[in-house]
Amino acid sequence: VQLQASGGGLVQPGESLTLSCAASRSIFSTHDMGWYRQAPGNQRESVAELTSRRITTYADSVKGRFTISRDNAKNTVYLQMNSLKPEDTAVYYCNARGFNRSYWGQGTQVTVSS
Repeated sequence: VQLQASGGGLVQPGESLTLSCAASRSIFSTHDMGWYRQAPGNQRESVAELTSRRITTYADSVKGRFTISRDNAKNTVYLQMNSLKPEDTAVYYCNARGFNRSYWGQGTQVTVSS
C-alpha cells in the first residue's frame, strides 16, 4: 500500500486547512487510518484515527477542531483542521494499519504563523 499525503501549507492562526491522503488501492474496509504529526524536537504523536468500522478518536489537543473522514470512492482520507494554532505546526503523516502491517505516507508540512 502506498499513501500520498498532500494539502499542507502556511496559514495564519485561526485559519483552516484540509489534508488529504490518497491510498494506492481500496483499503478502508480492512485498515485503520490515522493522521500523526511531528514537530521539531518532539516525538511523532497521534492526532486522529478512523477505524475500518468508522470509529473516530482524536488527541485531546485537537478535539473539536480537527475532523478525520474518508471517501471510499476516492480511496482518500482527509483531515479537516479548523481554528489552527501555532502549536499545530508540524509535519503531518498519514498511516494505514491492517493485517499486522503499518504503512506511512510522506509527510506534509503545516505551519501556523502570523
